[in-house]
Amino acid sequence: MDLIKEKEENSMQKEFDEKYRSRFEKLSTTNVSDALDSLGLKGSTCGIRPMIERWRKVIGTAVTMKMTAAGETPPKTHLGMNAIAASVPGNVIVIDNGGRLDTSCWGGILANGAKKKGVVGTLIDGACRDLDDCIDADYIVYARGTVVATARGRIIEESTNTMIQFGGVQVRPGDVVMGDSSGVVVVPWEHVEEVLAKAEQLYAKEESMVNEILAGADIIEVDHKYGYNKMLQK
Repeated sequence: MDLIKEKEENSMQKEFDEKYRSRFEKLSTTNVSDALDSLGLKGSTCGIRPMIERWRKVIGTAVTMKMTAAGETPPKTHLGMNAIAASVPGNVIVIDNGGRLDTSCWGGILANGAKKKGVVGTLIDGACRDLDDCIDADYIVYARGTVVATARGRIIEESTNTMIQFGGVQVRPGDVVMGDSSGVVVVPWEHVEEVLAKAEQLYAKEESMVNEILAGADIIEVDHKYGYNKMLQK
């Protein structure tokens, strides 16, 4: 990877940790998804979830991988190695395998290597394998499912740190990705400030609604007071 580009992406992760991580950690993916909708931005995915329940929230800037089918062009390297090498602590590896469930694109060796590098987790539009190894390493993996079949002879890595599609959403190196039990959202880097501000606003309103309901207020009156159906209007 281009060294200047790599330095820029590493700088984005540092800025994210210093300015934004603690704010994202207070929110849910649904808060962020609603904020994206309110601002007319695309970033909400479907069907990609943590592989075990105790793996909860994962947040960081993206290091991307794009897979393609194996064929006459041989792979230049073992898939995932370049992404791990390019990562810095706090990154999240995001893999575009087109939603395929018939072959893995992430396993135990990669999980241990990424964990050692300080990567927060891996998000896969597709399937992983060696889930027990990932659990033993306490390395977070989100995917559409698991599979036993190896990637060898089935898929190869097409590119690292290029623009990809992930669950129908565009992801570029350095974009912010966030996952929890509800799924995964992607926030374009240039919109982080406005998305966070809107998500925090929505979170505060929803918390106030819940608190009033738990305190005994009539739910219809609370809904009318806060205008839940109009919350996403700018």
